[in-house]
Amino acid sequence: MNELLSRKITELSDKLDHLSAFLDLEHKVERIKAIDGRMSAPDFWGNQEEANKIIRELKGLKGVVEPFNVCLKHVEDAKELFDLSDGDQAMEAQIEADIVAVVASVDKLEIQAFLSGPYDNNNAIVSLNSGAGGTESCDWTSILFRMYTRWAESKGFKVEVYDILPGEEAGIKNVSFRVEGDKAYGYLKAEKGVHRLVRISPFDSNKRRHTSFASFDAIPEIEDDVEVEINSDDLKVDVFRSSGPGGQSVNTCDSAVRITHMPTGIIVSSQVERSQLQNRVRCMKVLKAKLFERQEQARSEKLAAESGQKQKIEWGSQIRSYVLQPYQMIKDHRTDYEVGSVDKVLDGDIDGFIEAFLKMKPESK
Repeated sequence: MNELLSRKITELSDKLDHLSAFLDLEHKVERIKAIDGRMSAPDFWGNQEEANKIIRELKGLKGVVEPFNVCLKHVEDAKELFDLSDGDQAMEAQIEADIVAVVASVDKLEIQAFLSGPYDNNNAIVSLNSGAGGTESCDWTSILFRMYTRWAESKGFKVEVYDILPGEEAGIKNVSFRVEGDKAYGYLKAEKGVHRLVRISPFDSNKRRHTSFASFDAIPEIEDDVEVEINSDDLKVDVFRSSGPGGQSVNTCDSAVRITHMPTGIIVSSQVERSQLQNRVRCMKVLKAKLFERQEQARSEKLAAESGQKQKIEWGSQIRSYVLQPYQMIKDHRTDYEVGSVDKVLDGDIDGFIEAFLKMKPESK
């Protein structure tokens, strides 16, 4: 009998048992049944917005339950085949190959277990801002924007630009955009912080090495049914002409909108729509999300103070270094996860960094 293979099957079975409890599979199955019953009601489509919200929830639930059931069936099949193998090496080799495939699927399920925050399922509103360094930092910001856009596309997510300010010579000074997709915020919260680039600058005629910085921030998009008090008297609204690198796509009327929330100093803007009204709606959505995040952060800090906990606040901290010269290496300073294939990462392959962060112990984050 292949004791090593037997142990692998047992360990995988135990892992699925733990995952089932951690993911609260029983509750998810009951919720799916409840939604299926709700969808069969004749008035289900009466409220299109509410119906779409329920369908998104159902899709998210099935996205966990169905893969889990597939993994569970593969493990049960492996157990039965192993009992029948009677030392047959060819059959045991096939079982082992199947187990390797199941392990990869279970690892993906494990990531889902870490995406259980109250807003992890939400879409994300992202902002990228260049640091000191002029054109070099603006170029770095545009590289990061491309990286996150490519990552989102690989996930099947939709990217919608809200506001973009080009650099004076090249690149992007800052850009804000919305990422729509299942658990978009849950993934992108792992990228919050300052990203550092070290390379020989293409803008330096002397070919010297430069260090550039850009900050990444993500907040969850808030549903309309979440109440955030915004007093219209607290808002300063400015309209201006959309800016851009030129061409026919640049608006020639004052359709861009900038809203300042006076009590907090939060500024949001949108200039991608030709309609001033649409740009204002976008601004209010972002402002609502930012104010909600501020309220949640204040509540968390208050609870931590009352319970005597010391929280680690690292707004604007450097989380990752991208070194292109003299050697090639990208390293996350929170998890110590690193890779040497910089081109793949800058082309959107950042799942390894995100997963390493999600698996960190809460006290380390």
